[in-house]
Amino acid sequence: MIALIVGIAVVVAVAVATTGGGGKNKKSPAGSTGPSPSPSLSLPSELPSLPSGLPTVVPSLPSSLPSGLVPSDLRSLFPSLADDDVPYYMLSKGDCFDTDDTQPGQAVKRECSQPHDAEVVKVSEINGTYTTDAALKKAASALCEASLERKAAQQSAGTVRATLVQYPDTGTYGTGIDKVACSLAAGSGKGTHKLTGPLK
Repeated sequence: MIALIVGIAVVVAVAVATTGGGGKNKKSPAGSTGPSPSPSLSLPSELPSLPSGLPTVVPSLPSSLPSGLVPSDLRSLFPSLADDDVPYYMLSKGDCFDTDDTQPGQAVKRECSQPHDAEVVKVSEINGTYTTDAALKKAASALCEASLERKAAQQSAGTVRATLVQYPDTGTYGTGIDKVACSLAAGSGKGTHKLTGPLK
C-alpha cells in the first residue's frame, strides 16, 4: 500500500515600510540481609528463521500524480536544514535573516555578524477575527509599530532604512498560523545595503 502525504500551502503577506529614522533517594526496604536471587535467562535452542520471500524493492510514488494534489510551494511549509531557509513564523527575536522577493513567507537565517537583510525585533501573535487581508495587515502593523520605532531610534543614522512586518493572510490565519514577525531591515527591494552586525 502506498501512503501519500498532502500538505496545505502556507501563504503569507509581508508589509515593508521605509523608516524615517535612525532528586530524592529511596531507602531499601528492611528485611532479609542475604543476597538477592538473580534472574536466569536462557534462549531457546531453535530460533525461528526469517521468511525467504521478503521484498527487495521499496515501492515509490507514481511519477504521474494528478496536478494540484501536492502544492507547488510545498517547500514553504517545511524548513530546509541544509540552507537555513525557514518559514517566517519560525523566526525568533534576535534572528538575522535574508529575504527573497519571490518567496515572501520565507527567511534564510544568517549570523548577525555577517551581512544580512533584516533582524527580528519582536514576534507576536495576532488575535481576533479578520475577514480581509487589509484588516490583518492593519492589525499586524499595529502590533509592531511601537517596538520597531523604539528599536529604530537606538540605531546609528543610516543603519536601518525600512521595517518588515510578516504576517499570515486570511486563509493561512484560518489554519491557526497567527505569528507576526516585526523586523528592522537594511532597506526595501534589491540593493547592496546590508546590516553588518546585530542591532543595538
